[in-house]
Amino acid sequence: MTRKDLTSFVSRWTARLSDPFDAARRRAATAIGAVSLGLVAILFAMMGDQAQTTFSHVVERQPYLPLIITPLGFALVAWLTQRLAPTARGSGIPQVIAAGKNVEIAYGTLLSLPTALLKLAFTVLILCVGGSVGREGPTVQVSAAIMVLWHRVFHVPMSSGVLIAGGAAGVAAAFNTPLAGVAFAIEELAAAFEQRVAILVMAAVVVSGLVSLGIAGDYVYFGVMRDTLTVGSVVLIAPVAGIVGGAAGGLFSRLLLAASRGGIGWYDRLRSRPVLLALTCGLLVALVGVGSGGLTWGTGYETTRGLIEDTNESSPLFGPLKFIATLATAVSGVPGGIFAPSLAVGAGFGHLMSYAFPDDSTAAIVLLGMIGYFVGVVRAPLTAVIILMETTASRGMILPLFLTALIADGISKIVCPEKLYHGLSRAFLATARTEPPGSAQDPALPIRDKT
Repeated sequence: MTRKDLTSFVSRWTARLSDPFDAARRRAATAIGAVSLGLVAILFAMMGDQAQTTFSHVVERQPYLPLIITPLGFALVAWLTQRLAPTARGSGIPQVIAAGKNVEIAYGTLLSLPTALLKLAFTVLILCVGGSVGREGPTVQVSAAIMVLWHRVFHVPMSSGVLIAGGAAGVAAAFNTPLAGVAFAIEELAAAFEQRVAILVMAAVVVSGLVSLGIAGDYVYFGVMRDTLTVGSVVLIAPVAGIVGGAAGGLFSRLLLAASRGGIGWYDRLRSRPVLLALTCGLLVALVGVGSGGLTWGTGYETTRGLIEDTNESSPLFGPLKFIATLATAVSGVPGGIFAPSLAVGAGFGHLMSYAFPDDSTAAIVLLGMIGYFVGVVRAPLTAVIILMETTASRGMILPLFLTALIADGISKIVCPEKLYHGLSRAFLATARTEPPGSAQDPALPIRDKT
């Protein structure tokens, strides 16, 4: 046997021996990461709920106080974000998409754990002053950051699949919707969904779901909705919900993308002073909140659940006013998601549409309004159907939901051809390109692209 043959033989056997250890490290990193992010998601949900409760108590005693504390709170959080964690601004989902396209930047501030934790803290602060934000986007970013952290600890090569798994598990933990987490990974986070990525995603989702189930219990996020619609009603209402929701959601996306890119003289001057922009947006949110009698504060969860369970006689203007509050909050640049507020806006539009169909179930029409607008914003119809089916236990509405979602997706594509989160991710990719080569990468940890 020559020396070359001996070297080749030793290399093959070394690779065979190391493979089981590499696989074990990957599984350990995924399992521990999923458990960790599940715990963080539950804690974040508790803190967010407490923040909204505290704000509600304050408004009950001093109904006009938000005119002061909401703009000042927005300005403070915008200033803190600019100083401490610039990549924590906005939803969090565009950051994960950007990192998935360029895995090296996952090691920088984009998906660093300090940045993600600050994002959670700032989101809670925004909820404390009545901002129209959701928890889901920030949960996605911190979940991906936790996955990055544990893969660094176990010296596992980083890949876009790790980020996809973390983000999907974050959605599953935030809504208690495991199937929606998998669907979200396929539709929104992954450009290519390979078999190894699918296994990683499902493992992370299952583990984080078990953690959420074990601690928070088996609950239905928006309450149980058992109503259904007749075939004749579906044929009439689903197209209306799809067209209205798709157009309104597409308009929201188009306006938010336009705001992120600039190009308007007066707005560009305002945007160059982010604290002043946040103060102005916060004042608008406060005016809408006070003017609506408090309907538009926070995530909109309570009002939405009341409309779904048909226990809440909300104002017909809830949808349009929540639209304004959510857009103003998103444009301000403060950290916070748009999932829950978008579902609330959709519920408001559905409630408004129910007046045109008085003989049909209001709750069922509200549900179609939710999916129409939500799909119009995020352009992920499969994810939307599964989220609403899991969060309302409305299995009897699956076909009307799909029909509305497909119509809304088509209409939204006409109004806003570019998908919202992918468009917003461009800014983070552009920022990463301006960094010195290799500055975001951990030299001790190899990169594995795409898989």
